[in-house]
Amino acid sequence: MFTIGDFAGHGRVSVRMLRHYDAVGLLRPARVDPSTGYRYYEAAQLARLNRVIALKDLGFTLDQVRSILDEEIGTEELRGMLRLRRAELRSAAAEAAARMARVEARLRSIESEGTMPADDVVVTSLPPVRVVELTATAATFEPQDIGPVVGPLFAELCRRLDEAGVTPAGPGIARYEQEPGEDPVTVRAAIPVTGGAGGLPTVEVPGVPLAATVIHHGPMDGVLATAQALDQWIDAHAHRPLGLAREVTLDCPEDPAAWVTELQQPIEPVTTT
Repeated sequence: MFTIGDFAGHGRVSVRMLRHYDAVGLLRPARVDPSTGYRYYEAAQLARLNRVIALKDLGFTLDQVRSILDEEIGTEELRGMLRLRRAELRSAAAEAAARMARVEARLRSIESEGTMPADDVVVTSLPPVRVVELTATAATFEPQDIGPVVGPLFAELCRRLDEAGVTPAGPGIARYEQEPGEDPVTVRAAIPVTGGAGGLPTVEVPGVPLAATVIHHGPMDGVLATAQALDQWIDAHAHRPLGLAREVTLDCPEDPAAWVTELQQPIEPVTTT
């Protein structure tokens, strides 16, 4: 048998925690010396301790842990429960990370208020381009809704082009269309091609007489500050935006921090009477 101190060491927990588990009836000592009150544990109790710690660390309350263990759930069923809970926690962690990225993007936009990238904005025309295109709908234009739509569209486009043996003739283009006052967004993911495109259907992305363009460096969940700085420049230079900006992927390495994307905002001069 182990003393409470030895058992705590072998279980990698504190003596205080073992005393608490005893007090709440979650893990009783195998024996308590009637004269000294010393607690003693058996090696076999490490299995229950491991289950208690795993369940607690996965977010179950001690009452829930007790109920689970007292029902004598089998190892396989318990493993399934733990895997499910682990998946839930990973999903929550991913959502928290995405939320933090969105907060940081808003903060960068706030910090850049009043500054306009005058030297970085280029006004140009955009020629028409022949593309293979896929379309889907996103619930809103918020990053958490756009990303899960546009990413798979481009992945499927690349797969189809690869199967057809077609080499892209230019960088990917993402376009967005939204009815005034409405949330749903039509997402158009396109890759330029030449010739017959391996039998794949093609469409023409229309040209734009005038567009204000700027380069965004880094992942697209941080594009807000760049996009809003471009909006400020357009307004300050007596233009108005026409629709939503295109996103042209100039470089997309494995590390999102190294991504390079050109924002192309169609514009027209503001006429005064």
